[in-house]
This record gives sequence, C-alpha cells and structure tokens, in this order.
Amino acid sequence: MNFKICGFLVIFLIIFVIPTVDAQISFGEKAKQKSVIIIIDSEGGVHVRHVISPSNLSQQIELIYGTVSNITVTDEQGEEKQFSVIGDNKELVISPSNNNSIVEYELENVITQKDNVWTWNFRYLETTSFILPEEADLIFVNEKPVQLVEKKGITCHGCQMVLEYSINEPKTYQSIKWEDREFLVEIRSHSDIDGFTFQQPTKSMTFDVSEKNKFVTTIIPLELLWGPYAVFLDDKKIGFHEYINNGTHVWLNIRPETTGEVTIIGTTVIPEFPVIMPLVIGFLAIIITPLIKKVNLH
Repeated sequence: MNFKICGFLVIFLIIFVIPTVDAQISFGEKAKQKSVIIIIDSEGGVHVRHVISPSNLSQQIELIYGTVSNITVTDEQGEEKQFSVIGDNKELVISPSNNNSIVEYELENVITQKDNVWTWNFRYLETTSFILPEEADLIFVNEKPVQLVEKKGITCHGCQMVLEYSINEPKTYQSIKWEDREFLVEIRSHSDIDGFTFQQPTKSMTFDVSEKNKFVTTIIPLELLWGPYAVFLDDKKIGFHEYINNGTHVWLNIRPETTGEVTIIGTTVIPEFPVIMPLVIGFLAIIITPLIKKVNLH
C-alpha cells in the first residue's frame, strides 16, 4: 500500500515540477532575411520570394500564412539547395550557405474578392514589399488610400494590415463651367454616381451613391474648391481621408455605410481668390513675422 502511495506521489511531483513547454521547436537559428517580396497578379495569384543572408548554420524561416505550394530553395546562381519542411508547410529549415539563399513559393487562399474589391488581411513581422497588378493604381491600407502612380507597389515594415484594391475601378467625370473656365471633377467608385451638382454660393458639391460600403474617391481641382473640407451623408457628418496628389488636385476618399446623398463642403470656392493666394499669404507671413518681432524689440 505504501509502495502505491509513493508511486503516486512521484508521478504527481513529475507532472507539477517539470515545466510545461508551449513553444515552437527550433531546428536552426532564425533566418536573417534581406528581403521579402510578394507579387500579386490580376487574378489574385500570389508569388512570394524571400532572400536569406549567408550563414554557417542551418536557418529556420517562417513562411507567410496561407496554402503554400511549389516551394523551391536555390542559391544566387540558381543551384538547388537542401531544405526540410516543418509542419504543414508553415516553416522551412535550409542548409548552411556561403551565399544568399532564395526561397520561393506560391500562396493560395489568402486574397478574397467581394463586390469587385480584393482583400488580404496580412500579417508578417518581417519588412515586406508588395508588387501590385498594373491595373491597381489606387490601393487601400487599413482603409487609407495610397496612390501608386508610377510606383509598382508598397513596402510594409513589421507588417500587419488589411490590404484592399480594385482592378479597373470605374471612373466618372463631371465638367463644371464657371464664367470662361472649365473644371473637371473625377469620381472613382464601383457604386453608381448620380445627380452631381456644384453650388458656388454654398461652396459645395453633391452626388448620390447607390450602394453601401463601396469606396468613393473624389478628385477635386484645388482652384475649384479649397479646404479644409467637411463631408456629409444625408446631412450627417462622416469621416473621410484626404491627401493631395500633385499640388493641383485634392483626393477625398469615403466609404459610406449606407446609400444616400454625399455633400462635400469647402471653405474657399472660385472666384473668391485663386488657389495660389493661400500659398502667397503663408509665404508673406513667414517673411513679415521676423520683421514684426524686430520692430517690437526696438
């Protein structure tokens, strides 16, 4: 009887004295990544390329989450290198090398398309560069617009973001004539845009959106309507993102939660004074302020 009790106590002590290990098993040192490049095609296909620094030891690299296939590991000369897979294609261990190692693979089931918008809820703590489809010149990072223009993509540091973009987003153009001048307002959205009007006395423009939760980007000539701006949806003030593309136009982006009438209100409207005047006033203030201080000192 005493023997059974002693045996039970030994097992009890083993369970509670030995610490529980809840950690990832390591088969090599953590890989030192020189770059991570993700190439996305127009169909939502994803190709990933990691460049790993040389090491005298085996290196362990975490792959980006998703369905991984077609893994290859080569050196800079294209010679295949030995590697082993850990888990369900979640990590790799690559053999020591005196040169950079290049890990490449395809990634599936990470980007979804809904209502003409491609979305990727991305998380990878290494600095990562994204090369987007050529047709996607305007993307959204955590709902904030980023215009690519001539750039092919973006770089994300310690990256956790929701990436969204559209292919060939529809554009509508509204021509506004004032006296002998003509201004062109561009609106980009997968929602139908109707009933556009511009009201010079109220310094505002309005239009109707027919679908909810769709990005709507309005590109306004600064000479036509100058900020600061306020945006309303059916008389309710809503949030928006503003950024200037090239100094001549402002880009205002919204994502209405419901359908309705959008109103954009500015503070200065043609022909109160040219767009250059705020810049001139600011420049004069910079020059005059030191002179006023000198006069006060005397």
